[in-house]
Parts: sequence; C-alpha cells; structure tokens
Amino acid sequence: MNEAKTTYHHYSGIIHVHSTYSDGQRSVPEIMAIANELDIDFLLLSDHNTLRPKFDGLEGWYDRVLLGIGCELNDHLDQNHYLAFDIDEEIDPEIPPEEYVQKVRDLGGLGIIAHPNENRDNIAKYPPYPWTKWNTDAFDGIEIWNQMSEWMEGLTHTNKFWRVLHPRRSIVAPKTETLEIWDALNQKRKVVGVGGVDAHGHLHRLMGIITIRVFRYKISFRTIRTHILCKEKLGKENVRADLRIVYKAIREANCFISHQLLGDASDFMFLAENEHGSAIIGDSLPWTKNTVLRVHNPTAAKTVLIGNGKVVDYRNGQQLEFPVTEPGVYRVETHIKNRPWILSNHIRLQ
Repeated sequence: MNEAKTTYHHYSGIIHVHSTYSDGQRSVPEIMAIANELDIDFLLLSDHNTLRPKFDGLEGWYDRVLLGIGCELNDHLDQNHYLAFDIDEEIDPEIPPEEYVQKVRDLGGLGIIAHPNENRDNIAKYPPYPWTKWNTDAFDGIEIWNQMSEWMEGLTHTNKFWRVLHPRRSIVAPKTETLEIWDALNQKRKVVGVGGVDAHGHLHRLMGIITIRVFRYKISFRTIRTHILCKEKLGKENVRADLRIVYKAIREANCFISHQLLGDASDFMFLAENEHGSAIIGDSLPWTKNTVLRVHNPTAAKTVLIGNGKVVDYRNGQQLEFPVTEPGVYRVETHIKNRPWILSNHIRLQ
C-alpha cells in the first residue's frame, strides 16, 4: 500500500466554477485568491458558453493553485449542461447536445455531463437542468456529486433560512439514480465520476430586505473535492504540460471524490493486488482467485465495496482488505457519521 502511494502524486481540486465572465459574482483573480487561502492544488473554471477568460490569458498558475479554463455548454432549453475542458475553440451553443458532445471529443477535449439527474419543483423560479441525451456515448465522465444541485433540490420555502445559514451541513450524499447510471455505464466502458461545486457566489435577498451571499466561493470550495493521482509531478514551469497531467488523470479516472466537511481525504487510497501486480483507482488488472482490494482510509470508517453496481461487502477500519471472488468493476465508498465521505472511481478486474 505505501509503496503504491509513493509512486503517485496526489492533488486536490475544485471543478465547476463560474466567474463574472458569465453568471458568477467574482472575477477570476478574486476566485483564485480565495482558492489560495485553502488547501487546493487546481481549479477548473467553466463559465457558460464562453472561453473568453482563456483567450484573455487568465489560464495558468496563481501562486500555488493551477487554473484550467473550460466552459459549460447547454442547449436552447437550458438543459443538457456539459462541462468541456482542454479545448481551444469555442463551440456553437445553438447546435444540439449530441453534436456539442461529439465536437468536444473531436477537438480532443475532456467532456463531463453536469448535474445529470436534477429534479426539483419546490420553488418555481429555480427549475432543474437535467441531462436527457443518453443516446450519445462520446462523453468522458459524469458529475456524480454536484454541491449546488443538491442544495437547490432540498430547498423549500420553509427551510431556506436554515439552508442559507448552514449551507455545508445540507450537503449529504450524491443522488442514488446518478450512481446507478454511472455504475451501469462502467460495466460497458470507462466513465469517470467527478465531484463539482457549481460555484457562483449567488446573491440572495431575504424577505426582500437583506442581501446576503449564498454559498460564498470559500464555502463552496470547502465542500465537494475531486482528488487526482498522477504519475507525473506538476512542475509549475509549463502550464500546458501541467494541465495535461491534470486532464489525463481525470480522463483515466485516476481520481476520487470527497466531502471536505467530513475531513481531509487526501490520504485515501484504493488499489487491487495479485500476482500480476497492482492497479490504482481507474486502472485495470487481470483477475485471479487471490486478487485482493485494499483500502487505506485517512481515519477508521465504514467502507462499502460496490461490484458491478451492487453492494458486495462492507468493513470498518482504517486499513482494510476485500478478497475478490469474481472479475468485474469495483469501487468503494467510505462513510463517516452515516454520510458518504469518499467515493472512488472504479478499478477494472478483467
């Protein structure tokens, strides 16, 4: 376990952030200054239907935090939101979702379905923005946990004051429906799961009198993190090379997701081992009868093993082992205080 950990570099990041280039409330330099106040290594900006901040030269290192700039696409109904990174060409927002998903792929980009299963009707002026075009398979990943979507879906006229005052406590778990879709897709091909914050720094008027900022950027950045594992170290000398390292780790699903409120998850590790070697999160290994899945939790906690979309085992502790009786795709969830804390991507045992 420790030997495997030393061969990979861990970086903690924030995905899905909006600035004043679209409907966010802070400029890019302000957002990056906030990011530098926290234990963040990279941040991926995704303003709506524009790469202007990238064209304006804002991509790069801000002190110790690396900024990658993409965009968030959507169709004419304001549905089928799609995060597009690692592209240098803007995409026509008027084309159908199937076409912009394929266009991102053709450009060599990284494409991630945003908040795919939004479903809310408690407050009419905040409609959902679900994903409906599952007939395409050109996407690379799914945002399996979206902080702002979960907060909005639970928002009602009776609880809005509590949720405004305690925003992080209202983030509980990703949607079961999304996890089921993600697991099913991974039984056919690799589909990375990421966590997004969907940060805007929204201003909200309470009782029509007091204006407050709901989910300040600093608060959002202390909720859902995406952690990547990289064979190469970020060097800070070549921005494009460093971003290639980040995007490659996400594409290959060498990553896991955590809820930062419940604790720092940077020391987490999940891997498979047998006589053929070892495989970390996102990688593959030939299955044999003596294959063991190993988990290192940052602290003792309940860990659930999901194989081929079904719960197959669970154990409590910090250093855990799960014998594997058959090939398939496996991931783990670590729970603390009866809430999901860490969700890994899949390891494929073939």
